[in-house]
Amino acid sequence: MNGPSCKRIEASSGVQRKLRVTVLTVTAALASSALGCAQKEGGITPQQMTDALHAVMESDRTVYTKNVVNRLQNKENVIKASEHWEDDKALPLPAQMFRMGAEMVATKNAGFTYSLLSKWPINKQNKANTELETKGLDFVADAKNTGKHFYGEEKLGDKSYFTAVYADTAVVEACITCHNGHKDSPRRDFQLGDVMGGVVIRVPL
Repeated sequence: MNGPSCKRIEASSGVQRKLRVTVLTVTAALASSALGCAQKEGGITPQQMTDALHAVMESDRTVYTKNVVNRLQNKENVIKASEHWEDDKALPLPAQMFRMGAEMVATKNAGFTYSLLSKWPINKQNKANTELETKGLDFVADAKNTGKHFYGEEKLGDKSYFTAVYADTAVVEACITCHNGHKDSPRRDFQLGDVMGGVVIRVPL
């Protein structure tokens, strides 16, 4: 593929990141405002807030994985996705795109934080860091809890949080090919539909 085409695709990817963060930020602002009202008037609960945020995140992540990465890399062989996407002039991996959005939202004081963690992280930074995160990842990975989410409260430092964990599943072949073939992957037998990790959303109480 020639240079100009690559640049157009990379620019498109950058626009998508900005749009993604904008959607999440607007959603967060509305949800955070609603949460404040809830505390006074008995309206939206922290669980309803995290469920709404996750609906946006999951949809956005699935669209990028299926319609951008899987289509351009696996179906049309236009451009590859790489964990070294800047050096390789490639697309960011779905997990990297998700993390970049989370990092940007974290700078906006949006009233919540989120991350993508796993029991089998390729990047050790993506392992559980609290007891509640560990319990949540175990819960969503258990086959008998398919379709269920994990909720709990925890205290970090001097602040209390409502923490929700949602299953992150392999939705296309590109997901399992990457994880099963990566040299640093602690698990190499993922199949389509398997739970590969969990989206953790944390809201201060």
